[in-house]
Amino acid sequence: MAHDEEEATVGGKSGVVNKAPDYPIAAPRTAPIANPLFEYLLRLGDDRLVLGHRLSEWCGHGPILEEDIALSNMALDLIGHATSLLALAGTVEGQGRDEDALAFFRDGTAYRNALLVEQPNGDFAVTMVRQFLFDAHSVLLWDQLSRASHPELAAIAAKSLKEDTYHLRHSSEWIVRLGDGTDESQARTQRALDTLWRYTAELFDHDAVNDAVAAQGITIDTAALRALWDGLVNDVLQRATLTRPGEQAPQRRGGRRGMHSEHLGHMLATMQSVARAHPGAAW
Repeated sequence: MAHDEEEATVGGKSGVVNKAPDYPIAAPRTAPIANPLFEYLLRLGDDRLVLGHRLSEWCGHGPILEEDIALSNMALDLIGHATSLLALAGTVEGQGRDEDALAFFRDGTAYRNALLVEQPNGDFAVTMVRQFLFDAHSVLLWDQLSRASHPELAAIAAKSLKEDTYHLRHSSEWIVRLGDGTDESQARTQRALDTLWRYTAELFDHDAVNDAVAAQGITIDTAALRALWDGLVNDVLQRATLTRPGEQAPQRRGGRRGMHSEHLGHMLATMQSVARAHPGAAW
């Protein structure tokens, strides 16, 4: 079995959950960079591109037909958000790269997604916990960004907020359903929560990029966002009879600086294979 997975026995049955990979814990960026808005848009776009691709891996494999369709629709939404964000990033960069070039012709070290979204799907509980933790943050972030003075980003945020609100409702209902379900579903969901929690702090890191874009009218109140996220997450976990993990466990960071787990490289090899095999092709 690969080093990043462990065997678990839950409810008398064996299952595989993700275990923390062995890679460095990176601190948030402190040095200024040449184009902070481009960097910030990559973070937003890459989060959604990577998570959208992860969800697309469920197509044809969902636990029930309706959920198979729901996950595919959510994947399409996220990739649509990523397309808009990466297109804007390409314009801001001014180097002639469009959204497709940024998606398919960057290596993993140039990706700026949070580590949470690149984690493998695992079982259905892992996928839903990962989705819920991200959705809760994304909805609150879009709400703040929809009031930014940057008109293009504010428009993307306002549109994305509507779709992500549905995503959050969907994933939170599944957390309650799985957590307050059978002994096996509760144990699997708690184990997924314990495993993925270490990736949540990175979502709230505030660094030199955030400070730089704030001067351009893109201001995020990180403390307020975290407080609202805590309240939302705590409410759902309480209804799901799940225990929130302690904050003393080491948190994993690095995605915002291009330091990723091996999982992202494997995912990109699949996602980028056609575009790289036929560069410049028109479809």
